[in-house]
Amino acid sequence: MLPIRRCGCHDAAVDYRRCADIITELLENPQGLPREVRQANVSPLLTALGNPEHGLRGMLVIGTNGKGSTCAFAVSAVTASGIRVGSLPSPHLQELRERIRIDGVPVTRDEYTETFAEVWRAIERHDLPVMAQGVFAVTAAVHFRRTGVRVAVAEAGIGGRGTAVAELGLDVKVVTGVGLDHTRLLGGSLAEIARAKVSAARDGDHLVLGRLAPEAAAGAEQVVKERTGLTVWRMDHEIHYTARTVGHGSAQGPTTLVDVTTPRAVHRDLPCPLPGAHQHHNLATAVAAVDALAERGHIRPPDGEQLRARLAATRWPGRLELVPRARLGEWTGRALLEGATNPQGVETVAPEILRHAGVGAGAGDRSDPPVLVFAAMDDKDVRAMLAPLPRDWPLVLTRTDALNAADPAVLHERLSPDRRGPCATAADTPSALHRAAELAGPGGLIVVLGSLRLVGESRTALGLHPA
Repeated sequence: MLPIRRCGCHDAAVDYRRCADIITELLENPQGLPREVRQANVSPLLTALGNPEHGLRGMLVIGTNGKGSTCAFAVSAVTASGIRVGSLPSPHLQELRERIRIDGVPVTRDEYTETFAEVWRAIERHDLPVMAQGVFAVTAAVHFRRTGVRVAVAEAGIGGRGTAVAELGLDVKVVTGVGLDHTRLLGGSLAEIARAKVSAARDGDHLVLGRLAPEAAAGAEQVVKERTGLTVWRMDHEIHYTARTVGHGSAQGPTTLVDVTTPRAVHRDLPCPLPGAHQHHNLATAVAAVDALAERGHIRPPDGEQLRARLAATRWPGRLELVPRARLGEWTGRALLEGATNPQGVETVAPEILRHAGVGAGAGDRSDPPVLVFAAMDDKDVRAMLAPLPRDWPLVLTRTDALNAADPAVLHERLSPDRRGPCATAADTPSALHRAAELAGPGGLIVVLGSLRLVGESRTALGLHPA
């Protein structure tokens, strides 16, 4: 095996910026090492660090869409049981440190740097090239060991069986849903993708399945039959929920209360503060997963009043996140940030985007449409992603600093030929936002859509701190 290039994390002067530079180099993979080789090194790296994952209990959340919100609800629900919980969101929006959280709060830059340096020294000492996702997972495990956190909520990257966080051995696996995304890695059908995701479940695990299309459900069942000692709770079978609107709500939409029933408990009047009907499903899935943790003895059952209070306080940036008083230079208006990264995701959130834009029955249609700022990775179906939104809305295409981000000119070529609205291109996210502000005019609405990296860069440009 080729030796890894020394990046100097053994140097006491290493800082947070250097950690970010190292991650960028890992993503670029200058040695051209196969993905399989770098994935296989996660387990030896954990061993080299004294297996920080031993004694860690919790859940691994997998799925095409809804993972981050489900994790956010799960963290809130676990804290209601009175214990500290670590979480590993993926990806981060603005800073690396967002990937390690205690009770939902990101660690400090100093804490991240100190733990990262310990992991990187082990990588260099034992010559263990790993993917960036592997470094993220191992760094979180080491930090949790340092701080005495024994319960974790981890969000998978792409897939399931090959995701680095699966090496942490969390025995409650959650699949939020399955859609056609990352088909080059996971397969070209819902059944294949479902098998890839559910394959993260090991013998003896507890598997929580969100609502799946029939083809995906059939693929999931194939994996279930291959496992022994598996406990399975399925949405609309062992898990049920109902949602109802109360009051008039706020600018974020009506207030919603959700009742969730699992084989372990009945939870009533759970507030769902994240906007969109899809979040009711995510909340129910998270509560079922927390009940599974309690069923396994990993946590105490959450207190009902505490559970409602914690869920009511749940926030998850970048998912239908409204900035009501956004400012860009001399411009002030509203910005709606949504990291829907595939056609299924955009279709799901489109009703909420239209509501904020004042489109639809009873909304009092506004004369000035919002301006879309859009960026995506180069493997995305741009035409299908934009299809759920009006074709006459002004559009600004841009690219992020992600390695596989599509060029704005390429995005323009992929637009539907029947698109009617004005379309501009911008070299980067700040330029795109300023162009959108010009088009929207004072008090207008900018909708940022299509890439979580775009959402993160937009949050930074708008002066929002990592959350």
